[in-house]
Amino acid sequence: MARINLSKFIGRGGSEFTAPWENAFDTIYTPFEEFIHRQSTSGLLLLSCAVVAMVLANSPLSDSYQHILHTEVSIGYGRFVFSMSLHHWINDGLMALFFFLVGLELKREFLVGELSDISQAILPAIAALGGMVVPALFYFAINSSGPAANGWGIPMATHIAFAVSILSLLGNRVPKALLMFLVALAIVDDLGAILVIAVFYTQELNMGGLLFAGGVTLALFVTNILGVRKPLPYVLLGVLLWFGLHASGIHATLAGVIAAFAIPAKPKYDPVAFSSQVKNLIRRFDSNYRPGASVYQDERLRAYVQALESGCKLVQAPLQRIEHTLHIPVTYMVIPLFSLANAGMPLSVFDTGDSGISTITLGVIFGLVAGKTVGIAGSVWIAWKLGLGRLPEGCNMRHIVGVALLGGIGFTMSIFIAELAFAGMPQDLLFAKAGVLAGSLIAGVGGAAILYWTGSGSREE
Repeated sequence: MARINLSKFIGRGGSEFTAPWENAFDTIYTPFEEFIHRQSTSGLLLLSCAVVAMVLANSPLSDSYQHILHTEVSIGYGRFVFSMSLHHWINDGLMALFFFLVGLELKREFLVGELSDISQAILPAIAALGGMVVPALFYFAINSSGPAANGWGIPMATHIAFAVSILSLLGNRVPKALLMFLVALAIVDDLGAILVIAVFYTQELNMGGLLFAGGVTLALFVTNILGVRKPLPYVLLGVLLWFGLHASGIHATLAGVIAAFAIPAKPKYDPVAFSSQVKNLIRRFDSNYRPGASVYQDERLRAYVQALESGCKLVQAPLQRIEHTLHIPVTYMVIPLFSLANAGMPLSVFDTGDSGISTITLGVIFGLVAGKTVGIAGSVWIAWKLGLGRLPEGCNMRHIVGVALLGGIGFTMSIFIAELAFAGMPQDLLFAKAGVLAGSLIAGVGGAAILYWTGSGSREE
């Protein structure tokens, strides 16, 4: 993936001031490159936070760690006060931003990305479907009755950041098309996980809250139809939707996905109008520039620069701008906090003793490792043989098996579903988390080993 260095295009007669660590104007990433870069960085940060959480949970600081997580945090004024533990604010509140970003990515992929072309989307979509259904069946084969059966959705999820991080570390040993295939697969997988949460992990419904949430949802899409491009109305309506869904019994984080699909995806200026506007502003800027003057000192130059800045914003769709803005806080704050709050567990949970390993832990590991591999690779092989799609360029079935195994890295979404499946059952939740961590580790190491061994082999089998 080539990158453009703007330093080559800086005017030779001009001057440039570069502060320490300031490289924002030097390199241009395509949206896909930027997405991959941040996902790979996020994976490494997540791993670090998971290790820190495990250390805290198994150290003398364990009680303090749990005390902080269960501290009540309230917002509101007067009689209108809303209270939840810090753990719930992270899982239900901050994670709504994560789902909002996922919703924006889904909408972009359906409109202009890897999923916009049915011929390119069909194979990743089939792979994702197989990678959701088969792991659930594998889990259910071990836990077919009782409260443990509630965890069937846990091994369905794939954590894109970890999977992309491993592929990025393998560098040129894997074809670039395989990375795009994995991204498309994981995004469809995210959509499936969202639907599973909405349909199967919703408790009792409160019709008053549901009607309120429905009204807010309607208001969001009417705001889009009316052509509102400012983020603030969508933010305010999104917050109201969160409270409505929370009151209704549907998991409140889904407000992020609904709000994301209401964000406008069409820019104000098309490329031709933008180019004409920019050229006109540059001509006026040049004609008013005087040697020795600066933008800071000259009011007219400052006005042209501000107009240029406004034009640069209006040529981008609100969806594009908001997605770009949210990537850093979600990648470097929300997801690491979720990892710190949820990955910590006592290592004693892995002590099988006389009773042996928990069937919940076994089911999750079996689903993530074997279920994902069979589900993704098997469905791709069947679809390929039936002529429903083509393998990614430069890839063979060994590459697909490696990526299928990487799909077993569940982590964030798997732990999130575990929190819903075993709410109020702390011991079962610990068993599920143990399965997620162990299964994800096995899948990550195994997938990386297969892809490293496969290298850049030919497509011939």
